[in-house]
Amino acid sequence: MKQVVQNYKSGELSVLEVPVPGCKPGGVLVRTVYSLISTGTEMMKVSEAGMSMVGKARSRPDQVAKVMQSVATNGLPATYRKVMGKLDSYTPLGYSLCGVVEQVGAGVDDVKVGDLVACAGNEHALHAEINWVPKNLYTPVPDGLAPQHASFGTVGSIALQGVRQGEPQLGEVALVIGLGLIGQLVVQLLTAAGVRVVGADPDPSRCELAERLGAAACGDPGSAAVENAVAELTDGHGVDQVYLAAGGGSNQPVELAAHLARDRGRVIDIGKCRLDLPWNAYYEKELDVRFSRSYGPGRYDPEYELEGRDYPIGYVRWTERRNLACFIDLMARGRVDVDPLISHVADFEGAVETYRRLKDGELKAVTALFRYAPAESESESESQTKAGAPKLEIPAVRRPAAQAASARPSRSPVRLAFIGAGNYASSMLLPHLAQREGVALSTVVTTTALSAANAQRKFGFARATTDLDAVLGDSSIDAVFVVTRHSSHASLTRSALLAGKTVFVEKPLALTADELASVLATVEESGNDRLQVGFNRRFAPLLREAKARLGARTGPASLRYLVNAGRLQHGSWYLRQGTEGSRFEGEGGHFIDTASWLLGADPVSVYAVAPSGNEDLQIVLTYPDGSTATISYVTSGAPAFPKETLDLLADGKVLKLDDFVRASVFFSSTAGRKRWVSSRLPKARDKGQSNELASFVKAVRTGGPMPVPLESLVATTAATLAVQASLAAGAPVALARSL
Repeated sequence: MKQVVQNYKSGELSVLEVPVPGCKPGGVLVRTVYSLISTGTEMMKVSEAGMSMVGKARSRPDQVAKVMQSVATNGLPATYRKVMGKLDSYTPLGYSLCGVVEQVGAGVDDVKVGDLVACAGNEHALHAEINWVPKNLYTPVPDGLAPQHASFGTVGSIALQGVRQGEPQLGEVALVIGLGLIGQLVVQLLTAAGVRVVGADPDPSRCELAERLGAAACGDPGSAAVENAVAELTDGHGVDQVYLAAGGGSNQPVELAAHLARDRGRVIDIGKCRLDLPWNAYYEKELDVRFSRSYGPGRYDPEYELEGRDYPIGYVRWTERRNLACFIDLMARGRVDVDPLISHVADFEGAVETYRRLKDGELKAVTALFRYAPAESESESESQTKAGAPKLEIPAVRRPAAQAASARPSRSPVRLAFIGAGNYASSMLLPHLAQREGVALSTVVTTTALSAANAQRKFGFARATTDLDAVLGDSSIDAVFVVTRHSSHASLTRSALLAGKTVFVEKPLALTADELASVLATVEESGNDRLQVGFNRRFAPLLREAKARLGARTGPASLRYLVNAGRLQHGSWYLRQGTEGSRFEGEGGHFIDTASWLLGADPVSVYAVAPSGNEDLQIVLTYPDGSTATISYVTSGAPAFPKETLDLLADGKVLKLDDFVRASVFFSSTAGRKRWVSSRLPKARDKGQSNELASFVKAVRTGGPMPVPLESLVATTAATLAVQASLAAGAPVALARSL
């Protein structure tokens, strides 16, 4: 890979070919999309490197003092070799970028491959094609925020930390001295906080820009305009805060701060300017001088930055990483606009020429960015995501506006027909319908005459037949249940929709993406969207009560669903994957639908792995708000262990479901109560079939909305199909809705 480096002894800049860094635990490898050139800090380094040895010594008296100490301790020859060796080495440049996660190290669980992140650090967010970034020095970039804007994250954090040190209050007046990049960001942050701002800078174009970005007035530091503006805005008292965002060797900023600050005002040093404090002026006003240390708490602490040890939020509210995330959020919500600050965007390949133009003054820029070429794999295939993961398109649901369900006469029974009457229909569906008031079992259709006769005898169907057209052509039948082998679900559903019937189809709705698309094409063609898939668990009384007890969520949730599926008996038709799909395709929709219902959204990506073949699966679903659901679908567990256990954690609360026998909700100590526990169900597990069927019959009778929106049924089906696609690709599958 390529990286910008500088030899501090000779001042030479180059784009060097260097090895790709390894992905160590506690961090991520990031491929850079944009990196920001700090025209202040970086250009100061570039200028210093071009000085003579005497000039370097004069510019860094602190380093000269260290050298003299080393001479006294180690002798002149050893110190000379050490200093020359350090000077005659390549040093990196850069500290603020935005890029795409290429690899995730051990111990990192808040981002995944393909995520866009903003990164910070003069050792980790370098002008290089790939960087390793520890977890406390990156933050995810929200959808909709452009990567070139997200590359401002570090400099934004510096400005934000400076503003925090000033402790601004609504209605106060602040003076910002120096309207370079940091000063312009400070102006916007203060304005967003309800503070009126006066700016001071000798460059008229920067003053004009600051006024466009929210400053009340700006002018040359030595002009009367700045003093008059301060007097007018403060009734002559002086500003509440002064932010020193200037550089250079002049002491004017410090003197101007003392002159225009109010009694007991605050002076915050953000930049690197001369600080010869005029003692009388600062003493008489008892000015509070504060320093802002870079991006915030955690900076220069190796345990925080390198080892990932965060500071407790109760003690340190705004750390280095939390400042970074906050600034990114402010940009995403439009409270800070960095686009006007971008003066120049250069290709990374031309980095040396860009630095030369900046140093020579040929290129005058508040901010310049490097733009990086995409990885070869990205440019070769647009069908994959930035992480190389495939996409699965969720077909759009289109309903002709003219079509609508009509209510039936309330006194007439809802006439139902069944296509198929196997074990599931006979044990889980028909017993709930046979005795339900207002329901008439009209016709049962099976492939063999005897099975049809048995169903008629057991459940009281008015008619038994092997002729499908006897159901589809009967105008008196209101709704059709499709309870057949998986391979026939999609085609039978299409036929019933075209016949104008309301359809209840057992899962799965489809076994392929083409089948799913064909069902939706039928909905559009017929104008009939009266469809329900048998995802019954969201109707289970115990689970519904537990969800209500948990209450509304405000933050992302983590859901864990263990399905102890057990082994199938030899000869089961579930094993016919060639014709009936995989076992998970057959019943996995139950668990995905339950997770999505509990989380209140449809998944946006699916990642599946099979530790011991395709029977045992670990599936991770991600959701738009950052929530995740992990489904462990295993066949190798003990038969005596419950089949389904579920835990949902969010906002300091935990919902726990034990196989639809008992549920509990644990609350945080601030909620006033600690726990709710259901009573153990006295009878067989209720997985929601009865409530599901009641809701379906009601929708048929009244013509009201179907129990589950069609968009949700489609999204769950697509996510189920994406499991097999993820296994085949060995990568996450992004779920994208077609337009």
